[in-house]
Amino acid sequence: MADTTPTPGIHHVTCIAGDPQRNLDFWVETLGLRLVKRSINQDDPGTYHFFFADAEGTPGTSMTFFPWEGMGRGKVGSGQVSRTAFRVPEGSLDYWEERFDEYGVAYDERVERFGETVLPFEDPDGLPVELVAVEIPEDDPTVPWTEWVPAEHAIRGFHSVTLWLADPEPTVEVLETMGLERVATEQAQGDTPGDERIRFAASGPVGTYVDVLPTVQSGRQGHGTVHHVAFQTPTDADQQAMRKAVRTLGQRPTRPIDRHWFRSVYFREPGGVLFELATKEPGYTADEPLEDLGGRLVLPGEFEDRREEIEAGLTDIRVPRAEPAEADD
Repeated sequence: MADTTPTPGIHHVTCIAGDPQRNLDFWVETLGLRLVKRSINQDDPGTYHFFFADAEGTPGTSMTFFPWEGMGRGKVGSGQVSRTAFRVPEGSLDYWEERFDEYGVAYDERVERFGETVLPFEDPDGLPVELVAVEIPEDDPTVPWTEWVPAEHAIRGFHSVTLWLADPEPTVEVLETMGLERVATEQAQGDTPGDERIRFAASGPVGTYVDVLPTVQSGRQGHGTVHHVAFQTPTDADQQAMRKAVRTLGQRPTRPIDRHWFRSVYFREPGGVLFELATKEPGYTADEPLEDLGGRLVLPGEFEDRREEIEAGLTDIRVPRAEPAEADD
């Protein structure tokens, strides 16, 4: 790691959904995240790619989805991200339980983990998600989106991901090479199958943690599962250094791929989870002004020349918009 800048943390998490309208409605209207980019899967342009984040699409806040409507329900197991956790301000979990009751969201009892209170729930496709109540510092880089949820309760980027692994040790070596440090261990509880949860911490304030749990439980990719988790390598130089570092462990990372809003390197770590290294630039405002993020279907690069064909093959959707507040008499 001498020549490698440690990753600041998670950049984004990409998941598999079913019905695109249901996915939009839940992540925008129910959870209150901003649709910062409405695009397509660049490897499968007949499928949408939705990006939900904070008000500015800050790195460490983007939950993204491929709504593959023809795919079946998945099952979380070894070699997958088993849960994705978001930060919410301390004292806001009562609000979220009331909101979940109002919107019919399935959630479980709160649990204590590493001294923090966690509220587990599922999205409409059965994706396991958590809210973790934490103190949000005044200089926090995230910007709450308040169209649906007030700022004092709004989701403020990622807290952590949990990896289920048959043999954690080779993955631990990769995480440590990427600059994450082992910071805590405790007995696993709740729906986790392993005996011990190990927590690793990155260097940044958002998307800081990766938890590792051993399991031999089998899984399958499909609706309600995570496709990959991306870590921040802010500059191209950082990305190249990290790519070189993981190659020394026998990993086979791709060459950088231009994803229009960031450049990406992919590799499947030893436990089977697909990792991505993503740059900070050029960001979501590269093709839309900040005030209009998510306002149109963006077709990056050569896909713009195929707009008519691509739009004809996509499911019609309605982008959720909050009703404007009524003016006082």
